[in-house]
Amino acid sequence: MEDVLDLYTQAHPDDEPLICMDEASKQLLRDSADTLPIPMAPGRPRREDYHYERRGTQALFMFFDPVRGWRRVAATDSRTRVDWAEQVRVLLDVDYPKARRVKLVCDNLNTHSIASLYEAFPAAEAHRLARRLEIHYTPRHGSWLNVAEIELSALARQCLDRRLGSADEMRAEVAAWAADRNTTQTRVRWRLTTDQARIRLRHLYPQFES
Repeated sequence: MEDVLDLYTQAHPDDEPLICMDEASKQLLRDSADTLPIPMAPGRPRREDYHYERRGTQALFMFFDPVRGWRRVAATDSRTRVDWAEQVRVLLDVDYPKARRVKLVCDNLNTHSIASLYEAFPAAEAHRLARRLEIHYTPRHGSWLNVAEIELSALARQCLDRRLGSADEMRAEVAAWAADRNTTQTRVRWRLTTDQARIRLRHLYPQFES
């Protein structure tokens, strides 16, 4: 925990950005052909029937720079080791090609590891990417320390709280949402420090007799 808290209070120059990543999934739902929604009208909200068609799911990869107010959300058909590795490659080579090192905060899932790079790419390519990646894991039951969860929550409330019937529709909506947030450079200011955590969360620390 303290590793992540310390990281949030450090300076992050342009060539060593701090990126927080998290994953989620969204079920694709489409209105049934025989129960189309009733459009909204003056004094009446849009109405949907409780019947719908399931159209599969999409995995969402959120990459968020809380210092600069930048984020990228990728919607994919799956969330395997190879999927994660490809998103990391995009982060390093496309999003931050000039960064000497990217400090990545993520949950301690088995897919979130350097080994995933070697499963997805030839050894030389995996090694090249790994040398530019510094992973910081949130502790078990401590995913709330990852500010990417805050962005995923905003995405769920502002963009995904409705029926989206196809992968293309979801990707277009998510891209528009991220572009708007990037334009306004919406940031997260983390306030909990290591010293404060030792007081507020002292029940998580070993207790020693004085």
